[in-house]
Amino acid sequence: MAAADEFEYVGFWPRVGASLIDTILASVVLWPLLGWLAPKDVTVVQGPDWSIESLSVMPSRPGEFLITHVLPAIIVIIFWIKSGSTPGKMAIGARVVDARSGAALTTGQAIVRYLGYYVSIIPFCLGLLWVAFDGRKQGWHDKIAGTVVIRSKKKRGTEPVSFDNRPA
Repeated sequence: MAAADEFEYVGFWPRVGASLIDTILASVVLWPLLGWLAPKDVTVVQGPDWSIESLSVMPSRPGEFLITHVLPAIIVIIFWIKSGSTPGKMAIGARVVDARSGAALTTGQAIVRYLGYYVSIIPFCLGLLWVAFDGRKQGWHDKIAGTVVIRSKKKRGTEPVSFDNRPA
């Protein structure tokens, strides 16, 4: 890895843009899979359905759960492990690294970071918004997993990245 002062922390808005890119790409891949899985004999019901079943957040069939929750998690974790970034982060020149050393994520860190997203979104997405106010631009999921999101410096005078325990 190059010297830490050649990098900057990636802030809130660039990360929002990267997430939008990832969401669009995931939708292009996952919606056809969900369409293929959908029953072909669906009847249209007129009027609102206020039953408890209609208010459920969980998909109604196991295949839906796999496509909407498990598959995206596996894909994102593999991207983080193999390249340090998802396609959206690649588009903005960012990558996720270990906060202490700047090294690539371990498999454990990648899994913990992904699960940390749930912790970050539960209280009104406060853990995601935290990126805007944190000195190292870390969301709660980054803090939990010990990661930072960095990219090559775009502007002079921006706060350089500092790693606590750089390997020799």
